[in-house]
Amino acid sequence: MMDLRADKVQPGGGPGGIRFTVSRQGTPPEATPCAHNTVPDRGRKPAVSSKTESVAGRLRETNSTQAATCPWYCREFSASGLNVTAMRVLHTSDWHVGRTFHGRDLLADQTDVLTGLADVVAQERVDVVVVAGDLYDRAVPSAEAVETCVLVLRALRDAGAQIVVTSGNHDSAPRMGAFAEFAAAGGLHLRTRISSLHQPVLLTDEHGPVAFYGIPYLDPDLARRALGMAEGRGHAAVLTEAMRRVREDLGERAPGTRSVVVAHAFVTGGAGSDSERTIAVGGVEQVPGAVFDGVDYVALGHLHGPQVLAEHLRYSGSPLAYSFSEMTHRKSVWLVDLDASGLAGVRRRELPVPRGLATVTGEIDDLLADPAYAELEDRYLSVVLTDRVRPLDAMRRLHQRFPYAVHIDFRPSGEDDAPLRYVEAVRGRSDVEISHRFVDDCRGAEPNERERRLLDAAIESVRETEVQV
Repeated sequence: MMDLRADKVQPGGGPGGIRFTVSRQGTPPEATPCAHNTVPDRGRKPAVSSKTESVAGRLRETNSTQAATCPWYCREFSASGLNVTAMRVLHTSDWHVGRTFHGRDLLADQTDVLTGLADVVAQERVDVVVVAGDLYDRAVPSAEAVETCVLVLRALRDAGAQIVVTSGNHDSAPRMGAFAEFAAAGGLHLRTRISSLHQPVLLTDEHGPVAFYGIPYLDPDLARRALGMAEGRGHAAVLTEAMRRVREDLGERAPGTRSVVVAHAFVTGGAGSDSERTIAVGGVEQVPGAVFDGVDYVALGHLHGPQVLAEHLRYSGSPLAYSFSEMTHRKSVWLVDLDASGLAGVRRRELPVPRGLATVTGEIDDLLADPAYAELEDRYLSVVLTDRVRPLDAMRRLHQRFPYAVHIDFRPSGEDDAPLRYVEAVRGRSDVEISHRFVDDCRGAEPNERERRLLDAAIESVRETEVQV
């Protein structure tokens, strides 16, 4: 049977870290059914102690038709011919729990997609889940957002995975890491301290240790002081120093120690979207990919689209779309396998889309009547109205057919799209003419006679007040 132990981490392994090992004792008996042989409902905790969970690798049966399918790796399962293969890591990032979409609450969608990761952990026999920053959308998340995160993280642990999380530019590193040492004892490793970024979480399988280095988002000015840097400015400088410390620590460890870096940064070659908050300092926010050389895999966060910058250097992207610029993204996570020699392979696992995004352009009456737009009725919708005159109460009317319409632009057909400069708009015109032109520009139609009288009276009232003053 497999002997599963959780030991204190060796010196230099980081505060609160736990070393998990798997060893083989004796000759295992023939395969027997497991009480946990089916994947439980999301969020339901299996009846198994965390001390009997193995993070050392997937169990596969090589000589029997009865597969080792227990996602909990519990003691109740035993089989002949089992061997521990590559350690499997699920790479995700940018959850932004608590974020809204054009004013719409996304917590229900976030809960559905993120708790679904627990099913992926169980089905794919994932050993470690890494979250590369921006767990929350705000530095001070709402109570509901915190509750959602707790639910998701508990589901991932119950599915059998250790969890390594770094803080992103949206997170408050001190708040997130306040109870890191205590959380690590339960398998949640919060890496938020700049001073300890070179101290990894060590997880061990039959091939030896895997060092997980969590690099939190490094604000250049704050990080320079924390890292004691006398020279160098900007993101590239502080990340270069951070990786120097990581490589230095890795070089002092046993030969064959494999390594994963979890970082939140904008790496050159990545494509951004409208969803990311800028991290530019002095006009420069990108860092070269070569900064991260020397490790087996780099799990990046910050950019919301899944991207491959190099075989070992990837963005997972966000699990949900947070702007219409992400409409074409195929949301996913990376499944990363590490064998005795390092990176063995990476596979993409796409995530479900709770509600699709779409944009549509046309006049409001056509949009409300044309059956060709029926497939848009259940999507978050950005609408460009081309009516010559701005329709009254347009959003309310659109919601009669498209309840998830969240954004409207008004671009009257046939008009010049070039912006009108203020100087050109007011030159040679009286206050009355300017006010009439303003209504025309905003609505697409000149004010009627009643509206003209109201505008003229308002301007005359202002003039009388100015004279009295």
